[in-house]
Amino acid sequence: MGANDLQQTITLHRPAKPVTPQGLWSVEAIQSLLDKPLMDLLFEAQTVHRQHFPEGDIELATLLSVKTGGCPENCGYCPQSAEFDTGVKAQKLMEVDEVLRAAQAAKEAGATRFCMGAAWRAPKDRDVEKVAVLIEAVKGLGMQTCATLGMLEPHHAHQLKAAGLDYYNHNLDTAPEYYTDIVDTRSYQDRLDTLANVRSAGISVCCGGIVGMGEQPVHRAGLIAQLANLNPYPESVPINSLVRVPGTPLADSEPVDPFDFVRIIAVSRITMPTARVRLSAGRQQMGDAVQALCFMAGANSIFYGDKLLVTGNPDVEADVQLLRKLGLQSRRTTATEEAGACA
Repeated sequence: MGANDLQQTITLHRPAKPVTPQGLWSVEAIQSLLDKPLMDLLFEAQTVHRQHFPEGDIELATLLSVKTGGCPENCGYCPQSAEFDTGVKAQKLMEVDEVLRAAQAAKEAGATRFCMGAAWRAPKDRDVEKVAVLIEAVKGLGMQTCATLGMLEPHHAHQLKAAGLDYYNHNLDTAPEYYTDIVDTRSYQDRLDTLANVRSAGISVCCGGIVGMGEQPVHRAGLIAQLANLNPYPESVPINSLVRVPGTPLADSEPVDPFDFVRIIAVSRITMPTARVRLSAGRQQMGDAVQALCFMAGANSIFYGDKLLVTGNPDVEADVQLLRKLGLQSRRTTATEEAGACA
């Protein structure tokens, strides 16, 4: 290999940088990454991934719907919306002992983070008080805690933080210019305001989006730009492939091309190098080979268990076997984290 060839190789595999004067990721820069030859993109993403996660472990998180159905929002992908006939019936908030049993089972199966989801537009004071009790109980098991409850007011975020909440999930879903095609019962700014309230309370942010909702490539680039330009960007970034649920407006959406999904994982890793990039909804349809490519692209977290809120997910044993075949180790909570979780 000559000097020119060597220089070309070094240039090709140098991680991309933001291009705006403010040091932000432009949509155009992210689109350029998404358009790269797949093998070059995977190499770049894997290089970034190994730099920031040299152990290569996979975080296992479990999600439980603690209050299902009856949501007044009209998110076009969601079977829990009261506007759509999907067969999901509204239920009350689960009792503490039920949630504790589920959390203990998740911990015994290897999960280190337990996320509780409730189908509210925004919780009321009495709702937050009850969820705070759930958070304290799960925290007592030595697990990291996460909640997704809809929009949060600042005082609610501080109340959840005081109860021991580690992460709050509130996805941006898609790019701002496509958002009103998916939901119009809340604004994009509403979502950004909730994320700001969570940050101000000292809670880590879990925020990602969904692909396969009829969006154009520019909207996928726009979503990643929004996430990567949050200051700071989220500690956890769940990337969902739409699960098409009969009865929802998006039930007939075209499936995402598997390689396009892998590209999104890779670019999320490059633009948010220290985040846990999580394979979330849609894994059941991916198969082992596509999931393996996602791990190569920098995914290092999965939702673990047989259900995500009300949609299916690969079962625990299938995940154990896949990680074993790939030689990947699951992340274990450190003694320091466990001590902090129980404090």
